[in-house]
Amino acid sequence: MSINGKKNERNAVILAAGFGTRMVPINLSTPKALLKVKGEPLIERSIKQLHNAGIEDITVVVGFMKEAFEYLIDEYNVELLVNEHYAVKNNLHSLALAADRISDTFVIPSDVWCEENPYIPESEHSWYMIKVNCDEDEMIGISFISSDKAPEIREKLISFDKDEKYDNEFWETVLYENGKMNIPFLSVNAEKYVEINTYEQLRELDGDSLHLKNDALDLIAKVFKTKPEAIHDIKVLKKGMTNRSFLFSVDGNKYIMRIPGEGTDKLINRENEAAVFKAISGYGLCDDPVYINPENGYKITKFLDGVRVCDCENENDLAVCMEKLRYFHSLKLSVPHTFDIFGQIEFYESLWDSNPSVYKDYETTKKNVLSLKSFIDSCQKDWCLTHIDAVPDNFLFYETENGEQLQLTDWEYSGMQDPHVDIAMFCIYSLYDKKQVDSLIDIYFENNCPETVRTKIYAYIASCGLLWSNWCEFKRNLGVEFGEYSIRQYHYAKEYYKYVKESID
Repeated sequence: MSINGKKNERNAVILAAGFGTRMVPINLSTPKALLKVKGEPLIERSIKQLHNAGIEDITVVVGFMKEAFEYLIDEYNVELLVNEHYAVKNNLHSLALAADRISDTFVIPSDVWCEENPYIPESEHSWYMIKVNCDEDEMIGISFISSDKAPEIREKLISFDKDEKYDNEFWETVLYENGKMNIPFLSVNAEKYVEINTYEQLRELDGDSLHLKNDALDLIAKVFKTKPEAIHDIKVLKKGMTNRSFLFSVDGNKYIMRIPGEGTDKLINRENEAAVFKAISGYGLCDDPVYINPENGYKITKFLDGVRVCDCENENDLAVCMEKLRYFHSLKLSVPHTFDIFGQIEFYESLWDSNPSVYKDYETTKKNVLSLKSFIDSCQKDWCLTHIDAVPDNFLFYETENGEQLQLTDWEYSGMQDPHVDIAMFCIYSLYDKKQVDSLIDIYFENNCPETVRTKIYAYIASCGLLWSNWCEFKRNLGVEFGEYSIRQYHYAKEYYKYVKESID
């Protein structure tokens, strides 16, 4: 094929592997690249515009819900490359997978909508597209890498991809030298080119898009007796280990909507969670939910301005948090259900669907940890409602007229247990070494912890380490990785088993 009599050897790489987490709540069921704008999926519009420019050699890098893109092979003759690490690496890794294809190449994010075809006319020089006619220049993400620049880009992509410090970087990192982009900008009209990062951007571009219909937003509208169009400032919060949550505003007030994450229905009993909120209501531990559904786990809570989480390295924070934890434990609240540590270890393993552990010595480690049960059972316990997930990120400091206050959040796993389990959970989430573990124990017990109790907490660290390691293995099978956290939990199981054995033998 040729344009103006010139042979066209250009190609394109479309990056479509990511979760698109900023598109909450609609990204849970549809990859962002397949969102329809004016009746047409975003990625199909890009492919058609490439075809109209005479570009037939198109590679699409996929990851999240990769099967949903399979039809593009037959309909548009594209090639799919699979990014298996889309959950833990950014799009630099995606483009590195296609590094050998970069030469006279358009690199295109999958979430752009272009009214005009940006791939005509041809260019001999590299460029990166930005929008003008707005408050400040805005990067679009579409770029062209010419053949003379391609070798340098390919080399840097491959080199950076091998370095873990670039795992969370956008591919544009390779275009910068000394803080400046080393290819020219191509300025375009802001109204003609739109990068769709949020639900509200989609609503602004196409108010009739079928993807705007969403049960979470319909629920919010019902709870607050308003219309979905009245819900604004929708922003993704930090993706949790169990849930996806987003911030929104209604009538000038801010709230948080929690949507359970992948596989959560197998991990959390929402009726039990509702029972916990009923038990803790009125004790100043946290605000009552505005809405909670014990069937699907949807929850709406007030947003606290100026919130910060506990700094697990700050002694003042630790003292305040442990005081709050002691107060909670002193209430000796009760619910009908128990959190069974050893039962959960087996349960999470059962969710692996007969897949073996990634750890070669898992069976030995498991046997050792299970052997600690008899010691734990022999220890004295003040059985009561225990948070279970009492980790630094769930201690929320916030400002009020009366100064800084503290709440405990995320009560999903809570149940009847030995309250000293909460100390173990705080330690292993914080990735504490033994010196830090002992220091936290001393803070909680105000330097008066019996050695038998300290050893019991070591046993909880070992058993809970294996529990969360098994949980991480289940989530890994769903495509969700937790990196160092997962490995360290397994190490806690092995290391603290040894500490307990040294103490009781």
